[in-house]
Amino acid sequence: MQKLIALTLVSFLIFSCQSVKYKDVVYSQTVNQEDLKLNIFVPKKAENKKLPVLLFVHGGNWNSGNKNFYSFLGRNFAKKDVITVMPEYTLSPKANVDQMTQEIAAAVKWTQKNIEKYNGNSQNIFVTGHSAGAQLVSSAVLNPKFGIAQNSVAGIILNDGAGIDMKNYLEKNPPTSADDYLATWSNNPDNWYQASPINFLDEKSPPFLIYVGSKTYQSITTANKNFIEKLNEFQPEVKPIIVNKGHIPMILQYFFPWSNRFQETKNFIDENKK
Repeated sequence: MQKLIALTLVSFLIFSCQSVKYKDVVYSQTVNQEDLKLNIFVPKKAENKKLPVLLFVHGGNWNSGNKNFYSFLGRNFAKKDVITVMPEYTLSPKANVDQMTQEIAAAVKWTQKNIEKYNGNSQNIFVTGHSAGAQLVSSAVLNPKFGIAQNSVAGIILNDGAGIDMKNYLEKNPPTSADDYLATWSNNPDNWYQASPINFLDEKSPPFLIYVGSKTYQSITTANKNFIEKLNEFQPEVKPIIVNKGHIPMILQYFFPWSNRFQETKNFIDENKK
């Protein structure tokens, strides 16, 4: 965590002059009527443009993490003329996975409605997440119960996604109080099903770009293998990009503006924007 904070501070000093940060914009409220906020990173030369948008959801095992640790990602995407939106969400045990996903869905809807005020193109909103963030954002988009209109998200990018086949995992590893998993997932298999994005893939799913670390956790390797096999029934061309990194380095690599991930993501956006 200390390393991540230090990288964030250095990134701010180096790259802050190339983008404008709108901090703590209220996008919704929790079930307890507390404000939910997001940060927006806009390239300084965005005036009179309609730029593509990337909404990023942080990970942290559903019980930790903070949107403010990831400014380096937003500032580096701004260098590629991509507006980045980073929402916060209520962590476990204060919220379960369904409540978290409702909040992320609200962030997507807010972005669709408001991003043109920040020179973003509301028709070209892409979503991404690392680890638990990948599960939350893909579940918000794919599961119709969360109310995001079909075909309104231009693409989904998974970065070492955890929980994307969670029902399968929890059937073999029932949740306990460790890591707040009972509070997050409950003991109800129906809840596990609803929170597993793999179960909502179909022919109308948005295009996918998927990264998996070669040194990541076995549970993530297995979940992504299952997810891609299911996805290939509808998008047979999608193959994972395997990166020679562990789970945490899969997000830390975005600190470096020369990382191949930025151009790969920009290419994916350009290929799928409307």
